[in-house]
Amino acid sequence: MVKIMVGRKGSGKTKKMIDAANDHVRDSHGSTIFINNDKRLTRELNYRMRVVCAEDYQHLGNIDEFTGFILGIISSDHDIDTIFIDSITKHANISLDNISVFIDRLDAISKQYEVEFIISVSAEAEEIKGILETHEVLN
Repeated sequence: MVKIMVGRKGSGKTKKMIDAANDHVRDSHGSTIFINNDKRLTRELNYRMRVVCAEDYQHLGNIDEFTGFILGIISSDHDIDTIFIDSITKHANISLDNISVFIDRLDAISKQYEVEFIISVSAEAEEIKGILETHEVLN
């Protein structure tokens, strides 16, 4: 399952993601991953969570590479139950024009590996209305 937090830039999505991830890891029996674009959130996230800073992986230039990156993370730990991805449009040239392709891939990965994805998208709800109709919105 893919759950989405949506809102314009500066609306507090990252803080909500941090709170949701910290709450999740406290009650989870599996592994939790938090993918962010930089290292600035590392201290705000629970130490039991694996924080992945995408800026450390400069070769993630498109959706195919980012999908492979996520599959690599999953293959390294079969206990992963949830992956949080903050600010999805800051990763691998993902934009509002191609985000539906990426979310479809996350749906397939979620079903195959039983991993839940929680992503944040900087956009107005109207801009991604079609995606929001088929996925749970968390805010």
